[in-house]
Amino acid sequence: MIMKTGEHWHCTNPACHCEVLVQSNSEIEGNNPRCVCGAPMKKNTPPLLTYLEFLKVEDPVPAREVSRKG
Repeated sequence: MIMKTGEHWHCTNPACHCEVLVQSNSEIEGNNPRCVCGAPMKKNTPPLLTYLEFLKVEDPVPAREVSRKG
């Protein structure tokens, strides 16, 4: 796996919680990097919310103004 500058990687060991920010590009193709605890690391990727996109609210409906005459 080629690592690129600016990528965030995290340890897959739930007890470790180690995170890495890549400072320079790697030019060697290989396996995913390993954490200092020995577990493989994964690249953080933003979640894809295509399943929940139907929940988007485009424009809120303005509330009707109720007049109170006493």
